[in-house]
Amino acid sequence: QVKPQFESRASMNCGDFTAIAYRTQVVAGTMFFIKVQVSNDEYVHLKVFQSLPHENLGPSLVSFQTGKTRDDPLTYF
Repeated sequence: QVKPQFESRASMNCGDFTAIAYRTQVVAGTMFFIKVQVSNDEYVHLKVFQSLPHENLGPSLVSFQTGKTRDDPLTYF
């Protein structure tokens, strides 16, 4: 659901956009840290906020890190 937000902000067009791993952090909603494969050997880390259900809002891309590899650890940022 955040692919269009990422492509727009990173000025990239991703043929592949596959989540490989994720971590969560509970805040006033949930913060997701997601490792996404965007090409054969290129990965990005996304920080996505999902608000509480009663707020009725979709996920929102907070920030991202590019230039990652499959072996880079997924950390909070």
